[in-house]
Amino acid sequence: MTENELDEAPAASERVPCWRGRTVALAPLDAEDAELMHAWRSDPVAAYEIGFWPRSLTSLRERLERDRDDHDRDDFLVLLPDGTPIGHIALVDQDMVDGTAEVHLMMDPRHRGRSHGSDALEALTDLAFGELPMQRVQAVTHTGNTAALGVLAKAGFVQEGVRRSACLHRGRRLDVAVLSLLRAEWEAQARPRSWDL
Repeated sequence: MTENELDEAPAASERVPCWRGRTVALAPLDAEDAELMHAWRSDPVAAYEIGFWPRSLTSLRERLERDRDDHDRDDFLVLLPDGTPIGHIALVDQDMVDGTAEVHLMMDPRHRGRSHGSDALEALTDLAFGELPMQRVQAVTHTGNTAALGVLAKAGFVQEGVRRSACLHRGRRLDVAVLSLLRAEWEAQARPRSWDL
């Protein structure tokens, strides 16, 4: 997808934020957002860093429809104060008994490197620990994804291990870093919480 096509990617319909960070807000993701997400997922940097290849728009729309009915996940658009969607963040594989979940984050290529990803992660962990009974939130990325590792560290995630040769990407075996944020670590963070903003 060319830069012009990204610029022309359809905007999401008007969204009402349900959760806030310092510089971003979160709004529930809807199947109508498939074209927007498809444009982000078609970015070659995102495909490399996250380790996926773009699927068809129809396939993505069907997945979003299925995910909407999955009670073990919460998906959100990341919005700027003016309502511009700049990313997708999700809390998936929620286990309310063990108090664990995993976070996924993907940012619009034009809005990377501006601390919006870290802010979105902080907002989502506020939701996970402040409104849900989570004790541990995990993130997984390959060890060469320095941008994601930096965003996660800035949001307080600690690398706890490496799964060696855990994924195949572009013909090479890659190691995968496992990071987490525990409830006690989140409680110790000296920053305003989403409900204080």
